[in-house]
Amino acid sequence: MASDDTYEKLKEKLSEIDCLSSLAGLAGWDELTMMPPGEHAASLRSKASAALAGVIHQKSVDEELGRLIANAKPEHPKDVANVKRAKEDYERSAKIPGDMAKKAAELQSEGYQTWVKARTAKDFGMFSPILGQWVELVKARCELIKPGEDAFNTSLDEYERGMTAERLDEIFPVVKECVVDLIQKVYAKESPVALKKGENVVSGGSFDVDTQAKLSKEIALKLGFDLEKGRLDVSVHPFTGGCGPGDVRMTTRYKENDLSEGLTGTIHETGHALYEQGRNVTEYANQPVSRAHSMGVHESQSLLWERMVALSPSFATFLLPELKKSFPKEFENVTEAQLHASLNVVRNPSVIRVEADELTYPLHILLRTELEIGLMRGEIAIDDLPKLWNEKMKQYLNVDIEDDSRGVLQDVHWSSGAFGYFPTYLLGAMYACQIFEAAKKALPTLEDDIAKGTFAPLREWLRVNVHDRGSECDSADDLLVLVTGKPLDAEAFTKYLTEKYTKLYNL
Repeated sequence: MASDDTYEKLKEKLSEIDCLSSLAGLAGWDELTMMPPGEHAASLRSKASAALAGVIHQKSVDEELGRLIANAKPEHPKDVANVKRAKEDYERSAKIPGDMAKKAAELQSEGYQTWVKARTAKDFGMFSPILGQWVELVKARCELIKPGEDAFNTSLDEYERGMTAERLDEIFPVVKECVVDLIQKVYAKESPVALKKGENVVSGGSFDVDTQAKLSKEIALKLGFDLEKGRLDVSVHPFTGGCGPGDVRMTTRYKENDLSEGLTGTIHETGHALYEQGRNVTEYANQPVSRAHSMGVHESQSLLWERMVALSPSFATFLLPELKKSFPKEFENVTEAQLHASLNVVRNPSVIRVEADELTYPLHILLRTELEIGLMRGEIAIDDLPKLWNEKMKQYLNVDIEDDSRGVLQDVHWSSGAFGYFPTYLLGAMYACQIFEAAKKALPTLEDDIAKGTFAPLREWLRVNVHDRGSECDSADDLLVLVTGKPLDAEAFTKYLTEKYTKLYNL
């Protein structure tokens, strides 16, 4: 068989696996949004998910697939990267027994349902047995993938290729030092200079949820979300999933007394959705190289739109007229400066990660990262998690945790064994600042465009420089070198936070 024929045959097999995986993604979306709440439905879905996972795993470790990967010798750089990503996936999957893959699928469905019940009951004890199973399963899987190596690093690598705890130790402390210093200075002030105390115009009032949903959808469409290739729904925990670039499902949630949560949450998920809809859907459709680079890079796109764009003074110029149309009474006399300051208020520290402002948010991630490392290395016992969580929240943010639902049970990630996922949120914030700095240099009128509601130039620049590149780079650092001219460092992020909050609070 000629080399070209080998590569084409390989692409066919890879496409088939990706198509099956897309159905698993759709089933996951359905479970979190539309599936009936009864135990029978959950049980059937668990079995169906396990069966599908078994088929996907079987095809992912097929010996013929391995031979095709070994013999394919494409010359184009993107094709070379495609084979490299396929080889990485194959070698990882081939080391995982089929029964372990099925067990993970069953545990994922069971874990989510148990987490929901435990969170409702505010009882970590209901969830701890499932979490214990996940810890042991993930550690066992990591040992099979990279025998003798650090389990946390192996798990982290699945979400952020090439990243390690040692590298995090180099960059996260710089962020922590900056954030702790800024928080202390900001808390010494009553409010941003543009606001009087208690004058927040987006929080504390009453904002009709249906009107919020309509406005949020309109904003998502203006940013570029394509309803011909996706949909927007409501879920307990906002997320973006679906079947791929042509069928992107994003969800959000709304609070009647807090306009900012639903709005910024929708914009955040729109950033994820734009990345998905911007991936290559022609020559490299359903191929490993077309996938999003990593969780951190994915998060960089959602945070870039949420923070660099939606929390900027320029966006307040665009947003205020939209708010006045939707909530004319509430925003009749509001100024752009008031709106911008309200969206960026550093409130009393929230105990909930997804409700935290961007200044205190990094500490939420540092807490979770430290606990995950301890779990994976056997330094922390499962039953000690609530106590350690509460102690760290008190130490880092000086807040008390009322119950487990607002503490250790607040996030969905551990119900699916996603250890190593949380650090990607902070990495994404850092990537976002560095990428946005490059975008401003490439697009001199960017701030004016945002103020006018003209988002296409930024969206298309990101599509070319980030989205369409998919997974062609070996690491996020390699991608950042292409996009920004240098690998990741903390400078852009700490500079962004320092300059923004120094101005907002007249520090």
